[in-house]
This record gives sequence, C-alpha cells and structure tokens, in this order.
Amino acid sequence: MANKLPASALIAFTALVAVATQAEPLDIYTADGALAAMRKVQCSMVDGEAVTYYWHGETYSRVPGEADRKLFDVIGMNIRACATINDPQRGKGWRLVSRELLIYVDPATGEPLTEWNNPWTGAAVKVVQTANDPVNQPPLFPLGRDGKPVSWRGTVSGDQWWQTLTVPLFYRNPLGGDYQKYIGGTYHATEMFNFFGPIAALTDQSVTSAPVQVGWVRISGWLPWMEMGDRSGLLYFHSAGRKLGSWDELPEAFRSLIERDYPLWKSPPPLDDKRPNETSWTYFRKQVAPEAPPARH
Repeated sequence: MANKLPASALIAFTALVAVATQAEPLDIYTADGALAAMRKVQCSMVDGEAVTYYWHGETYSRVPGEADRKLFDVIGMNIRACATINDPQRGKGWRLVSRELLIYVDPATGEPLTEWNNPWTGAAVKVVQTANDPVNQPPLFPLGRDGKPVSWRGTVSGDQWWQTLTVPLFYRNPLGGDYQKYIGGTYHATEMFNFFGPIAALTDQSVTSAPVQVGWVRISGWLPWMEMGDRSGLLYFHSAGRKLGSWDELPEAFRSLIERDYPLWKSPPPLDDKRPNETSWTYFRKQVAPEAPPARH
C-alpha cells in the first residue's frame, strides 16, 4: 500500500495547483486589457447582464452679475448592458446599450417636482423630467478608428484607479427652427465624469463587473421647460454615485417612482437596439409637441 503524503505536503501541493490554475491578472496596458477594463467599468463582461448606475446631487444657476442660486436637487440612474461584437479589421470589441433617468427634486420635500416657480420670470412652469431611451454608445474595438491600438487612460495609485472623462458638446439644438445658422440656437454643454475603484477588481479576470464610484458634472444652458428663452446664464449640475450590485439597491422611493411611471427602466434596451439616441431636448420635444408641425420655408 502506497504511503500517504504528509498533511503539510498535501497543503503545499494544493496551493501550487491553485496558483497554477489561477488566471493571469488583466494587463490594462495592452489594447485587449484596456478594452476589457473599460467594459468592466461601464457594464459587465457577461453579454446582456444588466448593470445599474445611480447618482444624486444639486443644480445651480449662474447668471452674470448675480450670486449663484441652488434651484433643485437631482437623482439619476442608468440601466445598461453590453454585447460582444467582432469586426474583421478592428478585432473583438463591445457595444453598450442603456436607458437613463434624471429626476428634478424639491430640496425642501425630497419629492419629484411637478411644477417649479421660476425666480426670474415669476411664472409657475410644468417640470418635464428627463427619461432618455435609448442612450447607447458606439462599439469599441482594440483598434480605434484611426487604426491605433486603444490604451488605458487612467491613473493607478496604490490599490486604487481613477479616470477623468471630459465630453464637450456643441451641436444643432433639436428645438430650434430653420434659421439657427443665422441666429444661433446650438446646444452648448460639457459633461465631466470621474470614475474610481479598486485596481484588484479591475485586473482580476474572475471579476466580471468591477465596483465603481462615479462623479458627474454638467454645464449647460437653461432646461427648455424652465421657459427662459434667450436670457443670459447657465446651469451646472454636481453629483456623485456608484455602480450598484443590482437594480434593487436603488433607494426605495426611486424604485417606486420607476415602477409606477417608468417601468421600461427596470431593464436595459435589447442588445441589438438600432434606435437613435434620446437627449433631454428631444425627449422634451416629444412631451410638449409629440406631433411637430411641418417646417416653414
């Protein structure tokens, strides 16, 4: 009968097997590694797995010659999923599909605003919440459109990583008319994001969706439902949040609001969604004038 291994030798052998079978850490400084890390931040490595981001913060005005005013609070969520896409020239990549809510909240009551008293005009205006569906992203591949490999554009410090993303926006405002090119009326804004998280989860290939904290700032013109016309000034939104473990981790009152008024936002769009993206302005147009009159020439 063969001799049994001593307990200490058996433990050492088991540890060696575990090390040998453990996946190598993700190298975020290669094109494939950077692409995988970005996907783990934005959604999940599992095709179709729903991921929910949640954030809240405040909205202020800035008007030349007067002190900034806090106008209302905001709470927001985005539910999303990713799909793997193969391109014969650019390699194996992924695409994100999502829906997004931004709710304007009365700071005094914590309840969603239905009417807002405009302090500049004195008018009581109807609040149109933002329910954008879809908010999809173009696919990303190991090779960018310029033919160069994608790269990790973040910072690793100790056991943490972070990324800063600034998105300047300047395009034709969909609420404008035929003569915008002569009188203005473009949408001019900037979205600023900061993402943070533990580097161990990002590089561990057994982790399919990394834990993430997010900061979001937007600088933009007046919201259309505020009925500010061409008055000078702008808004800035300042908020923070995180990627949730599941949709059920949203605050109870927010979940109830979604279930009652926005049930589609309990799940992301289909992975093959081909619809054009919705914005705060196109959504407002649909709510105020669902059947727009023909353009005048």
